[in-house]
Amino acid sequence: QEQLDESGGGLVQAGGSLSLSCSDPGRTFSNYAMGWFRQAPGKEREFVAAITLHSTSTYYTDSVKGRFTLSRENTKNTETLQMNSLKPAGTAVYYCAAAAKPAYCSTTRGGYDLWGQGTQFTVSS
Repeated sequence: QEQLDESGGGLVQAGGSLSLSCSDPGRTFSNYAMGWFRQAPGKEREFVAAITLHSTSTYYTDSVKGRFTLSRENTKNTETLQMNSLKPAGTAVYYCAAAAKPAYCSTTRGGYDLWGQGTQFTVSS
């Protein structure tokens, strides 16, 4: 079920920065916590980051802590994943997701109800 729109993927050199955005023009974000997952070639889709409805809590997988920042603007129905100090291991298809439990940062795929189609992001060494 793909109902969210991601943007911002592309190619970047290791050590560089890039941001990914997620929006849903047809639906308010006011009922959802938001998150990002990624799937590298040959690997399972894994959790990256999540943020609660009013940005009171954020949660990151250990490998991106201190380098990635997730934020949201509910009035614009958008969220942004700012990624710094990028590494080649971060190359993957990145997926935006929305969870109908707005006060909880789920780290599992089953905790999310809406997904985007994914955007490819490649970090060159």
